[in-house]
Amino acid sequence: MQVTASGEALALGGYPFPPAASGDAAFVDGWEVSFSRFITVFDKVTLSKNPDTNPGDQSQTGKIVAELDGPWAVDLHEGGPLGGKGGSNEQALAVGVIEAQTGGAGFDSSTRYAFGYESVAATAAAQTLNFDAGDADYAEMVARGWNVLYVGTATWKGAGCTSTDSAYDFSTLPTKVTFRLGFATPTSYLNCQNPDNDPAGALGNEQHERGLQLADNAQTVAQVTFHSDHPFWESIVHDSPAHFDQLAALAKQQTDGTWLVTRDDASTADYTAFTDRRGDALPWRICSAGYVPPDTSPQMGFDSRTLGYNPSGNPASYLRSYGDFMLYDQSTQGHLNSDGLCYVQRHYASPR
Repeated sequence: MQVTASGEALALGGYPFPPAASGDAAFVDGWEVSFSRFITVFDKVTLSKNPDTNPGDQSQTGKIVAELDGPWAVDLHEGGPLGGKGGSNEQALAVGVIEAQTGGAGFDSSTRYAFGYESVAATAAAQTLNFDAGDADYAEMVARGWNVLYVGTATWKGAGCTSTDSAYDFSTLPTKVTFRLGFATPTSYLNCQNPDNDPAGALGNEQHERGLQLADNAQTVAQVTFHSDHPFWESIVHDSPAHFDQLAALAKQQTDGTWLVTRDDASTADYTAFTDRRGDALPWRICSAGYVPPDTSPQMGFDSRTLGYNPSGNPASYLRSYGDFMLYDQSTQGHLNSDGLCYVQRHYASPR
């Protein structure tokens, strides 16, 4: 089994606005977002017995029968020479090969194996792929214990937009913002579903059958996939619309006149009722046809559903800020073979 890594086409070319075609991924508030770095660090790719151990609990599998160890640090913005699982415009990079089970036995081609991996903190010992080991951005990741880093630029390109407060002056927001978003969210992605198994039936309400089978006389490719849109979602519901206004409102002007936002800037922001840097309520801005804000409140506020908001609460029980909200959504970004959902097991202080 060849293990590859990809951030799909969006990690390469970003999110144009307006999108090139109807239905393409876009930031619904009119921002064009591009990346110059999208570095992820992962380790411990495993194959285990019995992916269907418990139809109601995706985390449960049989024992691990094979493991490929890193860690590997990959700049997914740089792509790779291999085709990605999501289509002809995607790229992937080879990471390593699992040739046999631990102990040397071959794989049973009639058996499905559970697939999993871990997103881990950056270390100087990691094998760096697509960038130099002495890279300054990676050095910061190591120093701050980050497992994922986004660096890029957001430029507002909306036109004909409306908002939920016609009196609000959006010209007070910067129209070009550099972002550096680092995440310390060690996470295991367990027993992933596999789109390559379609049209095989999935368990319950799952989207794809779990696990993968290895052929007798051909290489099987398992693509570790990291989606880039998760930290920008308006809800903890998977595939929620992405926004950037809330980050532009937190950006700080630098001495050279540019604007910069980091995840640290979100560490005290109330995600249930966003305000701008003047303290004024930030309304929803609608620049994409068909987008409807998730509630009737004129003030922009993101939805954590059953997860409670408590600024002074225990981070293991509550989301305390927009920074925590971003961590929670970002930690769900690991997939198998493009969009196969995995069980998300967080290893940092977070609600369930």
